[in-house]
Amino acid sequence: MTQPPPPPPNQPPNQPPQPNQPSQQGGFGAPQTPQTPPPPPGQQPQPGYGYPQQPQPPQTPPGYGYPQATPQQPQPQPPAGYGYPGQAPNPTPPPNPYGQQPNPYGHQPNPYGQQPAYGFPQPTMPLQPQAGQPGQPASGGRKFNAQLTIIIAAVVAIALIIGGGVLYASSSGDDGKKDDTASSSGGTGGTDDGKNGDGGTGGTSGTSTKPVEKVPANPASKVLFQVPAPAVKDDSTISTAGSWLTDKVYAKSGIAEIVGYDPDKGTELWTIKLPGPVCQGSNHTTADNETAIIYEPEMPTKAERSHGCSQVAAIDLDAGKKLWTKTAKSGDQAISFSNITVSASTVAVGSTNGGAAFDIASGKQLWAPKPSDTCYDSGYGGGPKLVAVRKCGSYDQRELHIQTIDPKSGKVITEYKMATGIEYASVVSTDPLVVAADVGEAAQDGSGISDFFSIDNKTGKLRTRIAAPSGQYGASCDGISKVEECFAVVVGNDRLYLATEEDDVSSDELSQTNEIVAIDLATGKTTGQRADAGADYTITPLRMDGTNLIAYKRPPYDKGGQIVSIDGGSFKETKLLENPATESVRDAETSMSPEYSEMLYSQGHLFMSEVFASESTSSNDEEYLVIGFGTS
Repeated sequence: MTQPPPPPPNQPPNQPPQPNQPSQQGGFGAPQTPQTPPPPPGQQPQPGYGYPQQPQPPQTPPGYGYPQATPQQPQPQPPAGYGYPGQAPNPTPPPNPYGQQPNPYGHQPNPYGQQPAYGFPQPTMPLQPQAGQPGQPASGGRKFNAQLTIIIAAVVAIALIIGGGVLYASSSGDDGKKDDTASSSGGTGGTDDGKNGDGGTGGTSGTSTKPVEKVPANPASKVLFQVPAPAVKDDSTISTAGSWLTDKVYAKSGIAEIVGYDPDKGTELWTIKLPGPVCQGSNHTTADNETAIIYEPEMPTKAERSHGCSQVAAIDLDAGKKLWTKTAKSGDQAISFSNITVSASTVAVGSTNGGAAFDIASGKQLWAPKPSDTCYDSGYGGGPKLVAVRKCGSYDQRELHIQTIDPKSGKVITEYKMATGIEYASVVSTDPLVVAADVGEAAQDGSGISDFFSIDNKTGKLRTRIAAPSGQYGASCDGISKVEECFAVVVGNDRLYLATEEDDVSSDELSQTNEIVAIDLATGKTTGQRADAGADYTITPLRMDGTNLIAYKRPPYDKGGQIVSIDGGSFKETKLLENPATESVRDAETSMSPEYSEMLYSQGHLFMSEVFASESTSSNDEEYLVIGFGTS
């Protein structure tokens, strides 16, 4: 998939918040003018990460951890290290100081500024009602405009596929459940102990069938606390990706640190200092509220914009401790990883140089790339099961293997082979298994999705293929570097819940809205269930709550945003939270969005947070790293 450039610089606070105290710096400011600054200077790939490698014949060796290289214009050169199915770098360097998109939530970097995340709110100074202002920017077309820079590179890559004679036409699940150009194989192996939790940034599927979110007597919320955006110098853009929520703490990445906050008061409970920025955090946690991150070994400088995301660490969120830090190597070079996930007790990391895995409790390495590998793991999807996206073959004859694997041994349990020529795929859900891909350059909106593939975890066979035409659905995925990053799509009840694109409510074209539709994963057909956002609202599915769907409604210019629960059977909407409609609060809320931010909701608490910090371009308006809302 293609991705947008980093967000515009954030506004640093006039003064930093005092330790262990909620921020009280002036409440929310006036509306902010969206800006899209030029991307930070490009840079050469780090050693051992994304270097061109000599293509090898496709094959599927046993075990796991096989290097991967981001496909670019072919340029043969002698292989280095292990795993040789690679290609030359992009014609244009990615607009990211980390050599990857450091957003761990499937939401693209926000071209408008701040971004929403799942977690708990923080107390702030009382906000005075102000007159609403019309003219709130419409979100239609956000995917294409925000992601134009990376789209160019993706179009070049896909053009090479088509030029090589590989064109895989998109089709719906209605005309047949079998992809006759793909094959699948089944096997026996690992089990899912069902213990891994989902206290991270909002899962896309769950095993529980009983909703746990309570309907409050009064859904009206207030601002609980806010964390000012950290100060950044030298025109830098620093990753602040990662936020998690447990019953004890809301944790959020800052600049080279992770801070745990009291979910209701916003006071700092603990801080984990790091030598460099957090590149990405896992979307999942264990039952014991442990998770994992990848981060840089040093802080970026003007001379060295990135030191590579080579450090893998496990974090105990309740205790506020870093349990261990590990690296994996390709030859004699440390691998710079582009994605990380957690399944059961395993931390799995993928990259253009292959995949590795560690035991989350001990840090023991479970598998790593091998010099003899001719296929490589580009990344993993975690949660209920562990799924690898494995690449084989040369660039113009790429073959993706979607493998459900044993999280302890890496043994392949089942495998589905996608049609030759598909370069990227994203894991939307691991149980039931759903994969998204852009087939034959069919996605014209920069979403990275032309089709969804519903795959049987037990047999590895395709259940159905679901077409997602450009202009119809609002979902997007980053299959280029982050295998587990999708937005506006959730899986549950053996259904795919998709947000549609915004459309005009009336002929005057002054009011727009969208809806969520349900598609059966067995048949590929819509179920007829639809949840309307309402005039001028935009609705986005966030996660499952048992059999119910949790969704966020981005507000119009004169109202506050809402969290609603949608009944999985009747599709009846129940309001769980509604934010204040005062201008200052609304402007702060809408400076973030579900697509470009991290957004966490649980038990009457909504946390929205940024995934980047940049040098501020304004001296007047307050900008925030975290905004928290809560009901009484």
